[in-house]
Amino acid sequence: ITLCSLVSGFIFTYAIIVMPGLSNLNDKEFIRAFQVTDAVIQNNQPIFMLTWIGSIVSLLSTVFTSILSFGLSETWLVVLLSIFYLLGVHGITIVIHIPLNNQIQKVVIEALNDEAIKDERVKFERKWKYFNKIRKNISILVSLLLLILLSLRLRVLKKQAKRIQSEHKMQYSVPY
Repeated sequence: ITLCSLVSGFIFTYAIIVMPGLSNLNDKEFIRAFQVTDAVIQNNQPIFMLTWIGSIVSLLSTVFTSILSFGLSETWLVVLLSIFYLLGVHGITIVIHIPLNNQIQKVVIEALNDEAIKDERVKFERKWKYFNKIRKNISILVSLLLLILLSLRLRVLKKQAKRIQSEHKMQYSVPY
């Protein structure tokens, strides 16, 4: 849940700070600023990669251990939320954002006239922001719901532990 929440924060930051800030730049500055920013990620920044890949691994681990521990009938919501997150966050990233980012990385600003630069920006920015809003909403919703599920699961486990402890005391109590 922590890594999914960190990914949500990253996507959220791009949605409310980075892209709105870049939107204030002229077309050449916008493309160049995005190229430089995205290059950090494309160069496999280690903490980013650990967080991004870790969110996938942690979700798959959670699904696997939940099914083994509680059975599918008790963990179907975790499975569903995980699929929703993996498709809605990582799927959109792979299918939409990575190709868009790769395309903008190939733009040679110096080789294009102002109209061509504007066209590149418009093609990129509108679609990138639209799908990032979807990613943002999905990642935040899933992280929040997973936290709620964890809280509910802990409440149930505490009640079960108290009941078992109470039964254990009654079973082994010695009358005086």
